[in-house]
Amino acid sequence: MATEAVSYERMHLNLKKLGLLSISEVVDSTLESAADKDQSLVEFLDSLLEAEVSARCERTCETKIKMARFPFKKTIDSFDFSFQPSVDRKQVRDLLSLRFLADGVNVVLLGPPGVGKTHLAVAIGMAACQAGHTAYFTTATDLVAGLTKSYTTGTFDTKMHFFGRMRLLIIDEVGYLPLDRQASNLLFQLISRRYESGSSVILTSNRGYGEWGTMFSDPVIASAVLDRLLHRSVTINIRGESYRLKDKRKAGIIGATKPVILPPEEETQAGTAG
Repeated sequence: MATEAVSYERMHLNLKKLGLLSISEVVDSTLESAADKDQSLVEFLDSLLEAEVSARCERTCETKIKMARFPFKKTIDSFDFSFQPSVDRKQVRDLLSLRFLADGVNVVLLGPPGVGKTHLAVAIGMAACQAGHTAYFTTATDLVAGLTKSYTTGTFDTKMHFFGRMRLLIIDEVGYLPLDRQASNLLFQLISRRYESGSSVILTSNRGYGEWGTMFSDPVIASAVLDRLLHRSVTINIRGESYRLKDKRKAGIIGATKPVILPPEEETQAGTAG
């Protein structure tokens, strides 16, 4: 018994030294379960290794989600499709399969504020992290500020390399603030590099494509950005009301408003040519 006790202590010590913390936590209960079920040594070891792999995958996923800097954690399960019937549930489910990442396809979510564009973008980003991909979320304002600062401090290539390592880049709220010529050019360089490397971008905007010339302060740059962004892309135009106002509207605090509808040519799905 003394020898068994020494072996037991040494086992836990070695598990911790090897970093097999999940096995160390479940080995006792797994031993009991194996004895009750009369499992073989192979089945017992398989159970321990499965627990360790599962825990490590979960930790890796949580790390990727944390590094992605999502503004909140939301999945597609909490998206109210009944409130936004213009959103094609089948199309969104297809995006959640992440085939668009393998094909280097971009996703553009258009619509007025509060209709769920950011929710959908985060849900797809969360799915990418859970599948083992790297993702990064940023608003257009923060992105442009970071690119401009890196350009003036001589670290632009380092910043571009960082974004280049991200399998998925989510740029939220494009169009809320106009961009000057330098900011437009820096954003174009980022979009262009990701286009050349076949890396996907999810972009949300409250502006229709026809307004991008004004938004970028230069029609030529706007055209160049759209050319690369939309060559391989899916556009989802959300025409519903704001989630943020629906409760107030139900309570009669504010009156009903008509949904904002983008021009017909922007309601269709852009081509997905390879």
